[in-house]
Amino acid sequence: MTPERWRQVEEIFQAALDLSPEERNRYVSDVCAEDSELKRDVESLLSQYDSAGELLDQPVYGNTELSMFESFIEDNDPMIGRRLGAYRIEREIGRGGMGAVYEASRADNEFNKRAAIKLVKRGMDTDFILRRFRKERQILAALDHPHIAGLLDGGTTEDGLPYFVMEFIEGQPLYSYCDTHQLNITERLKLFRSICDAVHYAHQKQVVHRDIKPSNVLVTSQGIPKLLDFGIAKLLSPQIAGDITHDPTATAMRLMTPEYASPEQVQGAPTTPTTDVYSLGVLLYELLTGHRPYRLVNRAPHEIARVICEESPAPPSIIITRAEDLLPSLYTGDEATTLK
Repeated sequence: MTPERWRQVEEIFQAALDLSPEERNRYVSDVCAEDSELKRDVESLLSQYDSAGELLDQPVYGNTELSMFESFIEDNDPMIGRRLGAYRIEREIGRGGMGAVYEASRADNEFNKRAAIKLVKRGMDTDFILRRFRKERQILAALDHPHIAGLLDGGTTEDGLPYFVMEFIEGQPLYSYCDTHQLNITERLKLFRSICDAVHYAHQKQVVHRDIKPSNVLVTSQGIPKLLDFGIAKLLSPQIAGDITHDPTATAMRLMTPEYASPEQVQGAPTTPTTDVYSLGVLLYELLTGHRPYRLVNRAPHEIARVICEESPAPPSIIITRAEDLLPSLYTGDEATTLK
């Protein structure tokens, strides 16, 4: 598949994602017209996307669990094998709403190094998305901490898409790591303290993460946690922001993960460092009990806001005795992990 053909598939695919299943089928049929091969490629990508579910919305940097539609991407993505700066792209390792993340390696023969390259997807390169992306790159440039994924380089592709090169982290999501290694409470708290240290450092740099959740924390095989994805972070300092302006629609969109969102986020109020503190509390609650503090599945947005703002979670000493509603990610085999 040529790069031009891939961009055509990608653009139709992205547009179709915003439609209901019925509208999606009609849209793909109309836009592809008599091009049956184009329609087949788009429908294949949509099918793989639906099968992968929430995995596509989770940032992945070196996770050993790859996307379910990786084989389709590798066969058709024109970015594979392309060189950006000193790095050559080898494979896609994750994607989300606005960009894709690739594993890359140094290609200038200076030294050997693996890296993760985050790139805005073609078709998503609106002014708003590009500003968000450049803001994330600026935020990462201001952060240098052993528990925050580090920025190595950045630039713009020949066709005008911004990218940045990050430290490649090969590890497991926080909960999976804890369960795989059967960590006890003390060991889990040690990991949690390291995450808190990273968040505190970001706050000192006038940056609020605003999307702290388990999938945004990877733990290396050496047991080092790394905080990822500052894509919706808020800059509190205009000196750091530089000439980056904030689009007012960002507030209306309320970019967040409801299960870990703070009361001010679900209400659309201004966020502060306490927003991250709240999300850390949710993370700790789950890490130690295996349960979510609230039941938010299949609730309307206004009901989610009411629950988060008005209801009190069950005390950990009570919730930990309940066998029902355990988080799937906290299972090992067929039995729940026991905390000691």
